[in-house]
Amino acid sequence: MEGTRREFLGLGAAIAGASAAGCLGRDGDLAADDAAGSAPQVDAPVTADDPDYVDVYDAVVPSVARVQTYVESRDTVFGSEEGGPAGQGSGFLYDETHLVTNDHVIGDPDAIRVRATDETWVNASVVGRDPYSDLAVVELDGELPGDPLPVVRELPPVGTRVLVVGAPLGLSGSATQGIVSGRDRTIPASTAPGRFSIADAIQTDAALNPGNSGGPIVTLDGTVVGVATATRGDNVGFGVSARLVNEVVPALVETGSYDHSYMGVSVAPVDPLIAAGNDLPDASGVYVDDVVPGGPADGALRGSDGETTVDGASVPTGGDVIVALDDAEVTDNLDLSQFLALETSPGDAVAVTVVRDGDEETVDVTLGERPEP
Repeated sequence: MEGTRREFLGLGAAIAGASAAGCLGRDGDLAADDAAGSAPQVDAPVTADDPDYVDVYDAVVPSVARVQTYVESRDTVFGSEEGGPAGQGSGFLYDETHLVTNDHVIGDPDAIRVRATDETWVNASVVGRDPYSDLAVVELDGELPGDPLPVVRELPPVGTRVLVVGAPLGLSGSATQGIVSGRDRTIPASTAPGRFSIADAIQTDAALNPGNSGGPIVTLDGTVVGVATATRGDNVGFGVSARLVNEVVPALVETGSYDHSYMGVSVAPVDPLIAAGNDLPDASGVYVDDVVPGGPADGALRGSDGETTVDGASVPTGGDVIVALDDAEVTDNLDLSQFLALETSPGDAVAVTVVRDGDEETVDVTLGERPEP
């Protein structure tokens, strides 16, 4: 969704330090480590008392691969230098010929090679990339030993046990266990920073380490619920949700890109300060701070026209407060971003209910397409 200076201040506080969970640079080249220890690695001991984890690992791991990118040369402060391995992450079979991974894993490579858990290497090429969801699809010039992994339509509840399979630190076939520890999160898009965020992210306490990015987060029936993307701390990791994967990946396979809906507004959640400064009865809804000139909402929605001070803080005033989109209630930025990401496409006309000058009214906004990052 459209970000703002206020939104990203709040987001930074919540996810500050969130980092890509998996792109190892060339200085972190771990080919030697991988060659020396290619046996499957499991973060916590799996015993006969944990048959579910053993079974799901055995079923999933043949469908997961290490993704290695290469560049022919690099531009440095000293000029152009010889290239080589550029980044590394994980990926999983989406269909017989396509592998899903993260956009930040792929970058802008001159070559891609995928290493299966049977230690065979397969060349690959980029089919599609979407920086706004941090998803990418590569086409394989060969076969992996596993079958495509199914992607769920609806996310499981918090507390559901999951396994993350990938190649952290270049160690192919590694697994870590945990649970779904949160849903409906919003995280920064590492390859499209500053203006937009990834909606509907899934949170897990399973360990995510450099190299896990792009690997599947699966339930114990072997279905994908997320794509490992970012981590903050030892037990706070995030993945692109299966619901967003189902929206974006088919378009990447078919056309090479995905068009995200765009409203053209800068927003902030209505907190107690904004509510007090704008005489709102409740701290609920999404405050419109600015409307992009010439954007989809220009002429329909109204941004700030002043400011006031509440408890020593400067607070914008005069902007619309979005409280519903079509028939869906909007209580915060998450509701807005998820509706735009999962329920709409560019060109859709959306009935936007706002509180303006103390009264509730509805205006129509025809959504546009997000600009290039």
